[in-house]
Amino acid sequence: MAPTPHRIVFANEKGGTGKSTTAVHVAVALAYGGAKVVAFDLDHRQRTMCRYLENRAETAARRKITLPTAAGHTVEGIEPDAFEALIARQAQGADFIVIDTPGRDDPLARHSATTADTLVTPMNDSFVDFDLIGQVEGESFKVRKLSFYAELIWEARIRRGRAQIEQQRREMDWVVVRNRTGYTEARNMARIEKALSEMSKRVGFRVAKGLSERVIYRELFPSGLTLLDKGHLGDLGTSHLVARQELRSLVAGLKLPPPAGAGTAGEAA
Repeated sequence: MAPTPHRIVFANEKGGTGKSTTAVHVAVALAYGGAKVVAFDLDHRQRTMCRYLENRAETAARRKITLPTAAGHTVEGIEPDAFEALIARQAQGADFIVIDTPGRDDPLARHSATTADTLVTPMNDSFVDFDLIGQVEGESFKVRKLSFYAELIWEARIRRGRAQIEQQRREMDWVVVRNRTGYTEARNMARIEKALSEMSKRVGFRVAKGLSERVIYRELFPSGLTLLDKGHLGDLGTSHLVARQELRSLVAGLKLPPPAGAGTAGEAA
């Protein structure tokens, strides 16, 4: 019996957190590590992840180069059972399944959260984004109560617990990824870090540092290239090299299992 692909679901019911950009870069990093990656974009209106992968394929064909990538599929207007059937057909032999969900409440996104082996919730380093998972007091900044999204994931993990027994699946690893930390004022960053630490103990997620706000990520979208595409990007400045290291650190922080017969996710030598 073939091993079950590891599912990585990028989910956050708030837009503008760098969710799709993070998903694409993680998928490409895994492909560089020798993994077979199949991606499903549930945001059929924006299709940011699939558009990025399509741009990547066009660049590879135009330049006549080989770029490790993921097979992308846009999903629209189907029920969870039909989605699972689609995954079964399209992800045969895959090491990883990457699912990018829309930045809004969506039934299929909720279903995907319950099936995640690794659930990644990107958030900007601000209390506006933190409010999605927890509400804080106005003076002390102490966590007052869970927000709707944290409760949703808590329920998803309970349902996932049944699947662990029935399907022998691994325990869900929920990782909150702090994006755009470079633009956060130091005192505010410390308050958010403290609140996240408190919330993580109550809800059971890990915190990982994500991607800073950098123009390079937007500039690469039309070509579909990523910072891992060494040798195809031209001359890189110091900030770009720092960004590449951020991406490496993020992938390492997700603590994903290695694909069968492949090395560590990384980039071409």
